[in-house]
Amino acid sequence: MQPRVTSLGLMIKPNPADIFEYPHHIDRASLDVLPSKPGIYIFRDENDRPLYIGKSINIRTRVLSHMRTPEEARMLQQSRYVEFQRTAGDIGALLLESRLIKEMQPLHNKKLRRTREMCSLRLGAHIQSAPEVVYARDLDFARTTDLYGLFATRRAAQEKLREIVEMQMLCPALTGLETAVRGRACFAHQISRCLGACVGVETAQEHYRRLKTALNEMRVMIWPYEGAMGIVEECDGWKQTHVVDHWAYLGSIDHAKGAKPVKRPFRRAFDVDTYKILVKPMLRGELFIQPVRL
Repeated sequence: MQPRVTSLGLMIKPNPADIFEYPHHIDRASLDVLPSKPGIYIFRDENDRPLYIGKSINIRTRVLSHMRTPEEARMLQQSRYVEFQRTAGDIGALLLESRLIKEMQPLHNKKLRRTREMCSLRLGAHIQSAPEVVYARDLDFARTTDLYGLFATRRAAQEKLREIVEMQMLCPALTGLETAVRGRACFAHQISRCLGACVGVETAQEHYRRLKTALNEMRVMIWPYEGAMGIVEECDGWKQTHVVDHWAYLGSIDHAKGAKPVKRPFRRAFDVDTYKILVKPMLRGELFIQPVRL
């Protein structure tokens, strides 16, 4: 399809979606039953293997939008049918999507497919403390105070700290980014990019205050409850309670008759994706949260 010129002299480039062929090899019956409601959907191949897992507040509209996306041609070519699972709201869909991607490892979900080993920056209470990189395998991030940022690698944590130090004109030596030599100014101070805490021009107390203020923007929120809590969502009279304990999603209680309760796991672990899904709406007071018994 060639570009065309309108009567006003405007050139209109062709839209790739207009020339994209609909994937008729995908079972039409599986598409016809898709609801216009919240939940997750799974594209599967001829051997029932999951290819892609997504979520939406309108499953039908979102799935059909995939069909008109040329960039997803490879995934669509492999697909044979689509299945779905309803949730009572967007939070439930996000939590379920995150869990299923980790469990099923679908080929085309690259971002959430692997469970990440996290690290964070921890700052001690002493004014001469320097941030240190700590790992989730060693600490319970849901209970540990004074953690700042969630990172996939030590290098990423150090690069973020370096960015903060440079922007705030903090001392690289006192923040552990370079070796400190008593009585000698760091290189950053020599080129007027450090306020001089390394040589006493700025007090250690003031430097620590500025460092902590800068880090506070990415403080990791500890779990604010004693135990498990339920996030309640409702859609068309159907209610679900999504059970979360110390930033670990345990499952959802379906309040329909005969639904099975969620069981407390033998070992719970801080989950970075659950944390990122919930922390902002929780802080903004957007969630209906109540205690649950497991």
